[in-house]
Amino acid sequence: MRVQIMARVETIVFLSLVLDLFAFTIPLPLFPRLIEWVSVTDITVRLIRPEPFLQVERSFAEMGRSSVRTLQFFVSPKIGSLSDKYGRKRVLLITMIGNILSAIVWIQSTTFASYMLSRVIGGLSEGNVQLAMTRPYNFYLSAILSDVTTSANRSKALAHVGIAFAICFCIGPPIGAYFASRPLPHSMDSWGPELNIYAAPAFLTLVLLVGETVFLMLFLPETRGRGPAVQDKAQSTAATKSATNGSDAHTPRKASVEERIATLKVLRRQHFLFLAIFSGMEFTLTFLTFDLLDWNNKQNGMLIGSIGIMSALLQGGYVRRATSKIGEGVMARRGVACCALGLLLLAVFPLYVSTKPALAMKLLQGSAVCLAFTSATVVSSLTAFASLQCDEGGFDDVTGKPREEHPQLTKGKALGQFRSSGQLGRAMGPLLACASYWTFGPSITYVVSALAMFVISVGMRSIAVKRIL
Repeated sequence: MRVQIMARVETIVFLSLVLDLFAFTIPLPLFPRLIEWVSVTDITVRLIRPEPFLQVERSFAEMGRSSVRTLQFFVSPKIGSLSDKYGRKRVLLITMIGNILSAIVWIQSTTFASYMLSRVIGGLSEGNVQLAMTRPYNFYLSAILSDVTTSANRSKALAHVGIAFAICFCIGPPIGAYFASRPLPHSMDSWGPELNIYAAPAFLTLVLLVGETVFLMLFLPETRGRGPAVQDKAQSTAATKSATNGSDAHTPRKASVEERIATLKVLRRQHFLFLAIFSGMEFTLTFLTFDLLDWNNKQNGMLIGSIGIMSALLQGGYVRRATSKIGEGVMARRGVACCALGLLLLAVFPLYVSTKPALAMKLLQGSAVCLAFTSATVVSSLTAFASLQCDEGGFDDVTGKPREEHPQLTKGKALGQFRSSGQLGRAMGPLLACASYWTFGPSITYVVSALAMFVISVGMRSIAVKRIL
């Protein structure tokens, strides 16, 4: 019976993420043109915009993103604690309402101030993954999966969620580019307030969010305090190895509270550092192709979509199977090392755009492959590893009473703090990357980022211990 409940919840989470991530990926290729349009139509921005450069416009774009991520840095632990107290479903539905309101404001945003308002509303709502480009797991859904899975099969369940991310990255950006090229009739402006130039994809995003909210309301059960039964001996042994990432193969044991709290601190620090660099690269990538290749929405959508396709194949064909053999730490470290290589390729790319365009395209394609591997491995592995440090909760099979949980190891709070560290990295990283990009150029920016990513990879040796089965 419990197996059926687990399978049902996993299916619901997968389908809800598909809806959610379509809403997230649709506007991804539109950001450069969207900010350019806002800067032209908003007189307060146009008065200070330098020509021919678009640095101020991009600064405004990153201000919007960073404001959202800074808000999420503060609210993630609080909302995670609320989900521990009041239940995952109730809190998730409340945040979905906020995201719907954010989409409505976006549809009608024709100034930078209204665009910022939509981002702030989404940041305060916090619960959805739409506000982040680096595919961070929605920590509510991670907590939900952690509620209904055992430590032995949790990584595999989270890998399925990662596949949903990758699939939507394949399809969402091209759909967004398609609808962006077919704006709503101008006659609709007479129906009410003036609409955003990309109101058509914004309306599609709104429809997807409403559909997801109704779907979750009708089908998602409450999972808090209704975890799986106590594992059998074989499962318990495997779970112990997973929780310690295989660091003590000869004397399997449950890690102490102090050890697990210390591990979570290390994971939060690595999550912050990785996403600070990776999100900076992601934010500047579409502007790099916009500046050097003059790519339009469709071409940027195809680039992001190709990364999604490769990431989906890697998630389903490699990551889901290999993680159980090598451990989450090893998998995350491999992804970080591959990211360093991709950043080096991006650093070389601008040097050959004018002189050897064919070679430049091969460098861009090679970088896309590396970034796809990184997207398929790092965040999902670190999230799974963090969830394994949490107390399982549920009810004792003998007494029927709730199992005691350490306040710092409840899933909602612990995963909320983990996500919070990533949000701080995503708030700071693009600002630093943009400042370096415009001051020193893309090549120096990506070289420095590659070196920093290599240092992070070296620092991950403490958790990247090969799992011994």
